[in-house]
Amino acid sequence: MKHFEIVTGEKTEVLNRKAAPVVVPFPTETKELLDEMVVIMRRAEGVGLAAPQIGISERICVVEVDGVVGKYINPEITRRSQDKILFEEGCLSLPGQFFPIERHEEITVKYINEKGLPKRVRADGLLAIVLQHEIDHLDGILICTRYRKQKIKHGKIYGRIVE
Repeated sequence: MKHFEIVTGEKTEVLNRKAAPVVVPFPTETKELLDEMVVIMRRAEGVGLAAPQIGISERICVVEVDGVVGKYINPEITRRSQDKILFEEGCLSLPGQFFPIERHEEITVKYINEKGLPKRVRADGLLAIVLQHEIDHLDGILICTRYRKQKIKHGKIYGRIVE
């Protein structure tokens, strides 16, 4: 298997464009990529990793919250709660930077699992935050971009940028 590194930098093209959907059924390489992404995420001490973060523009992400690993192909948020929470987020692709990001408190995500089966997950708490963060990556949205848009929308600053 190819050796992957985490792509960093706000201006990096692959991080700023919408990732392509994965064609189902998918090849064995996609399953291998999911496993490799979990290894990379853990090595970096992250809780989530999207394929664009390793230079692959495909709608694939992995998360690990409370010791439970989730592997998501073509994830799509189908329901968002009205209630929102503010959470200080970091990103493996923006090392050392943290932003207070407003997220939906609860979401429902439909996706394809590593066996090629359609699934749904209802998430709240940290899992909901991480899934929204990773799906943002698949849509070409970084937390610094979301933070700036959020600041403009609310007309106030929630925190400071750590550089």
